[in-house]
Amino acid sequence: MLEALTQIKHGIHEVLLEEELITKLATGKPLRIKAGFDPTAPDLHLGHTVLLNKLRQFQQLGHTILFLIGDFTGMIGDPTGKNITRKPLTHEQVLENAKTYQEQIYKILDPDVTQVCFNSAWMNKMNASDLIKLAAKHTVARMLERDDFDKRYKSGQPIAIHEFLYPLIQGYDSVELKADIELGGTDQKFNLLVGRELQKHYGQSPQVVMTMPILEGLDGVQKMSKSLDNYIGIAEPANDMFGKLMSVSDDLMWRYIDLLSFQTPTEIKQLKQSVADGRNPRDVKVEFAQEIIERFHSKAAAVGAYEDFVARFKRNEIPDDMPLVELVGDELPIANLLKDAGLTSSTSDAIRMLKQGAVKIDGEKISDRNLKIAKGSECVYQVGKRKFARVRLVNLGSPK
Repeated sequence: MLEALTQIKHGIHEVLLEEELITKLATGKPLRIKAGFDPTAPDLHLGHTVLLNKLRQFQQLGHTILFLIGDFTGMIGDPTGKNITRKPLTHEQVLENAKTYQEQIYKILDPDVTQVCFNSAWMNKMNASDLIKLAAKHTVARMLERDDFDKRYKSGQPIAIHEFLYPLIQGYDSVELKADIELGGTDQKFNLLVGRELQKHYGQSPQVVMTMPILEGLDGVQKMSKSLDNYIGIAEPANDMFGKLMSVSDDLMWRYIDLLSFQTPTEIKQLKQSVADGRNPRDVKVEFAQEIIERFHSKAAAVGAYEDFVARFKRNEIPDDMPLVELVGDELPIANLLKDAGLTSSTSDAIRMLKQGAVKIDGEKISDRNLKIAKGSECVYQVGKRKFARVRLVNLGSPK
């Protein structure tokens, strides 16, 4: 059980309550693991797969996955994180989006042992009296404890009554499904805890709440979102996925690998050490991009996407008359390499260009001023729009 607990907790932001999780696991019975998705957009993106990957892990440990499609709640619109009332979707829009969700989740989950549920199955049977009874189990004061509601209330922004129903209905889904554990993003913590409270009202053992980190989009700042156009859709063409993943900064790359890769924590730790020892982060990024594309397309597509990326880079970026510069050393700090290759006037100039995001290695922006290039490396270095050099680090000896 200890090994299973370690696997389950890896990558989790918070467990409420861990002692309850241990007790549930100790029974040895398959647990009912719930995660809800409102089909408010037609495609899933890599941000969604952070949670899906954890469901897959539970599935591999023998637990029952309840993939809940909120076709009823999707018509309300989750108010989480919103400073205005969301425009509801029509039932037709929700059903169309739900269809694509069902097609896409099986790229990660096993269709033979995944239960897909729709909360309209029980919510459509509720009458006005039933809904009033449900609403009576929570208070306005508790609702206003939720950060986004509290901010809107204090700033005079309107809160529609139906928005209070959203966390209640999401919580009631856990009652209907008799969930042992519910997963959600860190921004869903309030809603997940409502599920615990409602289960207690209905005489059930309360679900354990597990929150997952929220994946930043390509900008490295905002939550990955189609509306912000900073996303990588899991149904996108392989070449587009590869190009977007290669555009991710070196720092953000590790965040993506930690949350999305199926490599073990030990393997990821070894990768980080190899980069610290001088391996080019670009090589790690290539391998990670190929892992993701193979997962959602095929191995052949992953190879083809890499070859296409290299061909486009060479065709569009690298000049024909670029010089080859050979430098000697076991490893060389990036600033020294740029100076010695004649791409900058000094190491301080090199550091300044790194800070400005004006340095690329094989077409990828590099900002890490502490990066060290290992012997045997041969890459194309670019500073600004016009300075290029193919630099080869050869032989043993002290850096120049």
